[in-house]
Amino acid sequence: MGLNIYLRLQRVAKHDKGVFGVLVSFLGLPFAVTVERTLDGVEPVIPAGVYECKKRRYNKGGYDTFEIAGVVGHDLLLFHKGNKETDSLGCVIVGEKFEYLDGEPAVLESGHGFDEFWKLYGDRDTFTFEVRDPA
Repeated sequence: MGLNIYLRLQRVAKHDKGVFGVLVSFLGLPFAVTVERTLDGVEPVIPAGVYECKKRRYNKGGYDTFEIAGVVGHDLLLFHKGNKETDSLGCVIVGEKFEYLDGEPAVLESGHGFDEFWKLYGDRDTFTFEVRDPA
């Protein structure tokens, strides 16, 4: 894709309550955790692969973020704040730590995790995003 800024999502666990991962920056360092919604209780909406992310407004949340473009059959897949997979229809929810919330696996401190993401990528219009499944 020719973009020099890079973000990797390394998924670490697939669970019937979401797919959990770690964001690794272009510096090669992990900085946040994620939860994604599953289509069928196991597989995430976003397949493993490489995508281009484009800056856009998250109208429902009232803040700027990035859209993950090129996911077949889906649009408006964003990075945003939340806690559990049910806080999204397929987007990547960014948090600071894994925890249980109301008895279900979740990510917490989402505002802080999203702020870290934005500090690293918010000055860009686009970047390359790679999604990897657990080994």
